Amino acid sequence: MIQSLLIANRGEIACRIIRTAREMGIRTVAVYSDADAKALHVREADEAVHIGPSPARESYLIGEKIIAAAKATGAEAIHPGYGFLSENAEFAQAVTDAGLVWVGPKPSSITAMGLKDAAKRLMAEAGVPVTPGYMGENQEPAFLAERAAEIGYPVLIKAVAGGGGKGMRKVDAAADFIDALASCQREAAASFGNDHVLIEKYILTPRHIEVQVFGDTHGNVVHLFERDCSLQRRHQKVIEEAPAPGMDEATRADLCAAAVRAAKAVDYVGVGTIEFIADASEGLRADRIWFMEMNTRLQVEHPVTEEITGVDLVEWQLRVASGERLPLTQDELSINGWAMEARLYAEDPAKGFLPSIGTLELFQLPEHIGRVDTGVYEGAEVSPFYDPMIAKVISWGEDREEARELLSEMLEDSAIWPVKTNSAFLINALDHPDFVAGTV
Repeated sequence: MIQSLLIANRGEIACRIIRTAREMGIRTVAVYSDADAKALHVREADEAVHIGPSPARESYLIGEKIIAAAKATGAEAIHPGYGFLSENAEFAQAVTDAGLVWVGPKPSSITAMGLKDAAKRLMAEAGVPVTPGYMGENQEPAFLAERAAEIGYPVLIKAVAGGGGKGMRKVDAAADFIDALASCQREAAASFGNDHVLIEKYILTPRHIEVQVFGDTHGNVVHLFERDCSLQRRHQKVIEEAPAPGMDEATRADLCAAAVRAAKAVDYVGVGTIEFIADASEGLRADRIWFMEMNTRLQVEHPVTEEITGVDLVEWQLRVASGERLPLTQDELSINGWAMEARLYAEDPAKGFLPSIGTLELFQLPEHIGRVDTGVYEGAEVSPFYDPMIAKVISWGEDREEARELLSEMLEDSAIWPVKTNSAFLINALDHPDFVAGTV
């Protein structure tokens, strides 16, 4: 078993990883930038190393500094969390080359799933259904316009190297295609250094369904059922839940089997998520659910899976990275109850969701009635340098309605001041008739 672990991240996910590592008796090392000198993850780790100025590009995104910190502190392994370098195959390889344990999938698996077009071709070969569309090499605007016409409007143009909602354009009519393509390619080139795009049929009644998968170094792959992350704002997930409302057992079996095939196709080791898009115009049907992409890391929303399965996914990550077999077989995994998660952001909905920064003079969340994953504390500074998510609020219930009501209650009982949050927005979303009905 790994004895010492460096967490190459910050905020709530760093604290989340530290918590499990501590329970397993693993020594933890945090890294931090100037802005995070007094951050919670720095306080909670056994040791902390300063790695640079506040901007992430000068600290958390500099792999050499992180590897040097691991070497200097005697850490055996590096856990990347999510974001930053978590899906960077070159960094994963550099960690391994430095004689350290990478708590994540093989670099080859990250590469295979890194570009959306190549990943879709690979999935089609593995018998995983993919969204109707074009994912070829020819990027001539006139040629792409012809393919869009064949697919049928509306279509979605997506950067093949994209993520986080960037490099995406919905196009409703042929007359708008060329301008939308140029705009998408400019954003893709600026954000990802790659202006190649693919074109998909735009689903008018979409649901975002994803399946948690886990593989070990002994050839075993299991799924831990599905999550529904359909409630989004500007392509960013807002509320997630597990299982997916309206998912019957036959559809679940087909979908999860496809996800396991996807993981096996890239010889996957560790935790990963297969994201699907569903055309829910006639409910959730296996023949209307298609592969979108794979996230080769721990997801922000992993707690809802933990809550319904009783599995600590970070513990599994550390055990698998240490060479152990998966702790449970597929037959030993089951769904118990319902879980929901809301992402609490330091932002002001009244001002167009502008980030809200400053000192958290009051920060109280009702951890006694549910789960709260956070990277801040009362008196902490909310910085402008990073993602504005300050906490994940997670509820569990015997059924969906119990989980929904408890999550709403937890948000109502939260007290945060003077930093603004999206709490009221989340409560309104939870109470929306379409969400209550499970049709969002």
